[in-house]
Amino acid sequence: MKTLRKLSGLVDGLNDVIGAFIRWLALFMVLVGATSAVARYFARSQQWTLNLTPATEAQWYMFSVIFLLGAAYGLNHNVHVRVDVVYERMSAKVQAWIDLAGTVMFLVPFSIMMLYVSYPAVRASWSVREVSPDPGGLPRYPIKALILVSFVLLLLQAFSQLVKQVDVIRGVAPALDHHAGEPEVHV
Repeated sequence: MKTLRKLSGLVDGLNDVIGAFIRWLALFMVLVGATSAVARYFARSQQWTLNLTPATEAQWYMFSVIFLLGAAYGLNHNVHVRVDVVYERMSAKVQAWIDLAGTVMFLVPFSIMMLYVSYPAVRASWSVREVSPDPGGLPRYPIKALILVSFVLLLLQAFSQLVKQVDVIRGVAPALDHHAGEPEVHV
């Protein structure tokens, strides 16, 4: 079990590094959007024609990266959407059992299915080096590859969550705080 905890910690660490990258990417995405808007209005006032397609697509791609790579980070820190009207009143062990069951019955199969379904489209995109059809458009194949990366990261984080949930059930680890994303000890 010690090895599994160590692997769980490595997965958590990897997704934390990705989360830190995503925070900066979100700021950069906002800056690109603001700069594009200012440039568009300035160009209109000067009666210039600007092709802002690359900037617009870059903004969409950054949002895609944030969404795709942020899923595992969100799972790691328990900041995903949770309807916890009844759940929050349950003991830590019952919560861990519910989370374990949901991970095994829903998250893992869904992630595997998405990898299976997405792989042919990603492979086809890479084989032709797919590019946006818009003038000045960006390559699409790298962003499509992130679909696969995101579900692999989600599967890895699911494994990490399973290790932590089993530890809570066995009583060898503190309960996970589903509100702050940090462990909380119940006495």
